[in-house]
Amino acid sequence: MLRRTLLAASGSDQVRGLLTGTSATRAMVARYVAGETADDAVRAASELRAAGLLVTLDYLGEDTTDAGRAAAVADEYLALLGKLSAAGLTGGGGVEVSVKLTAVGLLLGDGDAPGGGAVKGGAPNRAASNGAASNGAAPNGAAPNGGAASGGAASGGATVSAGTVSAANGAAPHGSAANGAASGGGLGEKIAAGHAGRIAAAAAAAGTTVTIDAEDHRTTDATLRIAGALRARYPETGSVVQASLRRTETDVRALATPGTRVRLCKGAYNEPVSVAYADRHEIDKSYARCLRILMEGPGYPMIATHDPRLVRIATALGLYRDPASFEYQMLYGIRADEQARLATAGAQVRVYVPYGRDWYGYLVRRLAERPASVGLLARSLVPSIPGRKSR
Repeated sequence: MLRRTLLAASGSDQVRGLLTGTSATRAMVARYVAGETADDAVRAASELRAAGLLVTLDYLGEDTTDAGRAAAVADEYLALLGKLSAAGLTGGGGVEVSVKLTAVGLLLGDGDAPGGGAVKGGAPNRAASNGAASNGAAPNGAAPNGGAASGGAASGGATVSAGTVSAANGAAPHGSAANGAASGGGLGEKIAAGHAGRIAAAAAAAGTTVTIDAEDHRTTDATLRIAGALRARYPETGSVVQASLRRTETDVRALATPGTRVRLCKGAYNEPVSVAYADRHEIDKSYARCLRILMEGPGYPMIATHDPRLVRIATALGLYRDPASFEYQMLYGIRADEQARLATAGAQVRVYVPYGRDWYGYLVRRLAERPASVGLLARSLVPSIPGRKSR
C-alpha cells in the first residue's frame, strides 16, 4: 500500500511542491542523483570508473509534451557524450547513456511538431522509474578493462569533440531509425526515433552505445520498435524489459539473439493487472524465468536488480558463461557495497547514474523501494507543514 501511494505521489504537483524546497530532500537527492549538470555526471562517472565499475548515465526527465523540449533533451545527450569522450571515459563502452523515449518526443501528437498545438490525449499517467535496477538498472556490454563485451560498443576510432556533438556526426541513412520510426508509428514515434538516432550516432562516434529505457506499458511496442530499428545500424543498442509485465517472457525470447544487449528489470510502473503482475512474488518468479532465458541464450544479459536472491540466481547461472558476456546493473547510491563485492569477484557491474534538475519523480520512486527512508523524510518535513506548532 505504501509503495503504491508513493508511486502515485511521484506524479503529484502538490506533493512535489511540499518536497522540493526542503533541506532533507536535497540531502536525499545528493545520495541518488549525481548532480544537475553534465559536468556533475562526468565527475561521478570518472569516480566510478576509477573504482572499476561501468556506468550508464540518464538525463532525468520524461513525458515531454513540447517539441522544443524534446530536441533540447537530445542536444543535452550530445553535449554529454562529447564531454565523456573528451574525458576519455567512453572507450569500450565503459560509460554509456540510457534514454527514455518519452523525453525525446514519443508522446507528441500531430499538433506538436515545431509550430505547435497540444498533445493528443496528453501524457500517460506515470508512477514509475526509468527502468534502472530494482525497477531496473542500466546498460552496455564492455569490460572494466576497456575491452568490449559481447555486443559491446561501436568501434572504428571515430572521435567526438567536447561540447555539443553535431547530428551530422554519423547520421543514419534515410529510412533508418535516425530519420523516422520503425513502421507502425505516428508523429511522436517518428520524432523520438529521429532524436534517438542522433544520440546513437554520437554514441557510436564516441566509442560507446545507448540503451533505450522501458516506460509505461502503453509505450512498450513503440519502444521495442525504435530500439530494433536502431539496432539494425548500431548493433550494440540495448533494449529494456520489465519482469512485471505479463508479455515480457515472450519479448525476452524474441530478444535473446546473438550479441543483443537486454536489460532485465522488475519494473516500477503502476500498471493495471490486465497487463502486469501485482504480487511481488509473481514478479520475482517472472524475473527468474526471464533471467534463465537470457542467461541460457546467446545475447548479452544486463541483470538489473538489487534483490539478493535474484543476484544469487544470476551468479549461479553465470557459472556457465564467460564473465565478460553479461553484467549486473544497480542504481547510484544503492547497495554500493554489493556493487564493489561483485566487481572484486570478477563480475562486470554497471551503475545507473541519473543527473539533471527534474529529479522529483525519480527520488519518490527510490523512496518507494526503501520505505525506511520515508519516515526520516516525513519527520524532517513536519515542522514545515503550514499551521503546525512545534513542540
